[in-house]
Amino acid sequence: MYSDKDIAIVILNWNGKTLLEQFLPSVLKYSENAKIYVVDNASTDDSVDFLKTTFPNVTVIQNTENGGYAKGYNEALQGVSEPILCLLNSDVQVTENWLNPIVEIFNSEDQPAILQPKILDYKDKSKFEYAGAAGGFIDKYGYPFCRGRIFNTIEEDKGQYNDITTIFWASGACFFIKNEVFKALNGFDESYFAHMEEIDLCWRAFNRNYKTQYVGTSTVYHVGGATLSNTNPKKTYLNFRNSLLTLVKNTDKNVLAKAITRMVLDGLAGILFLFQLKPLHFIAILKAHGSFYINLKRVLIERKKRPKRSNYYKSSSIVWSYFIKKNRTF
Repeated sequence: MYSDKDIAIVILNWNGKTLLEQFLPSVLKYSENAKIYVVDNASTDDSVDFLKTTFPNVTVIQNTENGGYAKGYNEALQGVSEPILCLLNSDVQVTENWLNPIVEIFNSEDQPAILQPKILDYKDKSKFEYAGAAGGFIDKYGYPFCRGRIFNTIEEDKGQYNDITTIFWASGACFFIKNEVFKALNGFDESYFAHMEEIDLCWRAFNRNYKTQYVGTSTVYHVGGATLSNTNPKKTYLNFRNSLLTLVKNTDKNVLAKAITRMVLDGLAGILFLFQLKPLHFIAILKAHGSFYINLKRVLIERKKRPKRSNYYKSSSIVWSYFIKKNRTF
């Protein structure tokens, strides 16, 4: 049986002294029995000195380079031995008793491998937050969406997702996973750098019959975009490239047709960016497709080595459902 003493809360930091100063106190206050680590991804500010001076009870792990979310966690977690890992963004405020429901579900008969709490918007706490909301799903073309957030439509929290249920992917903003499962899956794909790596990991977990669940009785508040804003073309590049890689690597069948359809839809998104006078985002999609082609051979080799399961998606096409049928909620 697990307890909160079995949890390692691991926060990845890169030049985030201000965020640590603002949000780390809530983690310390409401996670008394958990072991707390901060992994520094070669920051150039004074984050490390600040941590060692202000929060001496926090264990600091220093990476030699900024390998992004994926490599940063992979390297750091090699030295973390607690049975349950909580990968927590530095811009997350946790709440009182947030860990108790998580421990309870890890001890349940369902035996989940990965969990996510309810994630609300720190800037507007009545609404769900974009990156995770009430648990993630994916459509047949690799587009992710959430209960509580489909594309840019974000629901108000009215208790409609206060349940405990199986989901397809958990948000990297607050991502609980059994340590043994993380290692069995060989961690995150480091080529992603950042964005979509948690979806890829959950998809690989699904293909190996591990269960991912959402725990609506635990709540955290996420700022979102604190490290890389939604207006940054690099974020567009990473999201489009990594989403394509994830689809080809993990989907069960008809991979060529799905990839071609997805790239056509990406092209339409690029045209929309042009109409919105966002040419750098259009260029980011072109670069994402170029990088996808460069990585395609490697991904196809990985695909052959991995088991694949069907019936993973909740919608045949979330693009059709949202933009044509006008379905705005889960």
